[in-house]
Amino acid sequence: MSILVVGLSHRSAPVAVLERAAVAGDDLVKLLHAVHESANVVEAAIVSTCNRVEIYAVVDKFHGGVSAVSDLLALHSGVPMDDLSRHLYVHYEERAVQHVFAVACGLESMVVGEGQILGQIRQAFRLAQDEGTLGRDLHDVLQQSLRVGKRAHHETGIDKAGASLVSVGLDVAVRHLGPLEDVRALVVGAGSMSSLAAATLSRAGAREVVVANRTHEKAVRLAESLDVPSRAIELSVLDAAVAEADLVVSCTGAAGLVITAARLAARGVGSDGRPRFFLDLALPHDVERAVRDLPGVGLAGLDDLRTAQEAAHAIGPEAVEAVRRIVREEVEAFLSAARAAAVAPTVVALRSKAAEVVEAELTRLTGRVPEMDGKARREIEQTVRRVVDKLLHAPTVRVKELAAAPGGDSYADALRELFDLDPKAPEAVARANMGETDTRDVDAGCDDADCVSPASAPGDVPVSDVPVSDVTVSDVPDADVAVSDGVNVETVNAQAASVRAVSARDAVPAREGDEK
Repeated sequence: MSILVVGLSHRSAPVAVLERAAVAGDDLVKLLHAVHESANVVEAAIVSTCNRVEIYAVVDKFHGGVSAVSDLLALHSGVPMDDLSRHLYVHYEERAVQHVFAVACGLESMVVGEGQILGQIRQAFRLAQDEGTLGRDLHDVLQQSLRVGKRAHHETGIDKAGASLVSVGLDVAVRHLGPLEDVRALVVGAGSMSSLAAATLSRAGAREVVVANRTHEKAVRLAESLDVPSRAIELSVLDAAVAEADLVVSCTGAAGLVITAARLAARGVGSDGRPRFFLDLALPHDVERAVRDLPGVGLAGLDDLRTAQEAAHAIGPEAVEAVRRIVREEVEAFLSAARAAAVAPTVVALRSKAAEVVEAELTRLTGRVPEMDGKARREIEQTVRRVVDKLLHAPTVRVKELAAAPGGDSYADALRELFDLDPKAPEAVARANMGETDTRDVDAGCDDADCVSPASAPGDVPVSDVPVSDVTVSDVPDADVAVSDGVNVETVNAQAASVRAVSARDAVPAREGDEK
């Protein structure tokens, strides 16, 4: 079995396509089950946010899995395959694990290092768990990705990028409105980006900060945390609050527009001679682009503020490189542990066969020498078992060590061949282990409130377009390539040394402070 990622994000698709492809609510659950029940797919989870839709799957066939997942994504998102295919990317096996870890660290986010992606991965983890589509392999990948993301934020300064982006947006607002000390501000949303904006406005001494949020209690908590006059309002009075404000900062996870030009015009915005500025930090956009056509109204969205490269520069290339190094270390450790764990069922099967042989021979000895007293029998039993244990100790320890290296699964095959093990025995052990999967979820410590606009870090560059029908896993070199057969994918890593079982939960020790 191998890990597969098929998706699209702000890096591969324009906002218009992302808005159409977004899947939520009942549609998300239906897509999850459709993927899980499709041919070649054994496990499935979906991360669907305002800037990415990614399907994580465990598949037994690469091409069949890519085709099934891509078709279902097009069907359930309502985006025709012809429109969707050019924006899809694919990651496979080792590259898939690396991608999931990088996403969790915020390296793939528009706001480089933003922490809310951890909450979004956690939601995907819980949904797959609740719906019964999560198995041992994806469980371990997603759980470890949350730990890696927490480590990256704890050990580096990558999460400072979000604050940098808010500061840039408010600097643009100052050029339009003047000093923030005199503005009446409205913050729509109460997630991490909205909270950053509210705190920045408070420190700048804004005349008033009003907070509107879908969950009123969160708006109240945010307003109460500020050091300037502030209050919380219900979304039902949002239009009136927008008309009263000089500066509006909006960052929600709404599927549609929150603020439109027509509703603003109906409230007199643009005709009363007052300058206003809208800072839209959401994807999909919260504020209609047409509001900038109203007299005296300015607007800046994420795409107007800075590129991912500028954001990385703003927090320092050292922080980004430190996170990339963490991802590389964690991927190597995770896959090594997974390969070592994959040989464990064969080792167990070997020891079980040895135990059966010992018991059979001891029974045979008792039948041939019935006059043997109990003490002698016990001594013989202990001696035979010690001999078998000592003979098996070195090869079983060594095979676990060798299995941790790329291609190590071949040692398990050799062990089965040399000792003539029943091929079904290791599979039975593996199935028994599957029943012991830890189903506790991981709390990454993130809010699941309003979605933060997100999006990206440097990524993969397609090397060539290769028809899927002409490629087998064994033919693909140890490099990233683009694949095309109705699906124009950005990156595929199909290393011949496949990851047969991603089950590192027991093999990779948790760091202090990690979820168990």
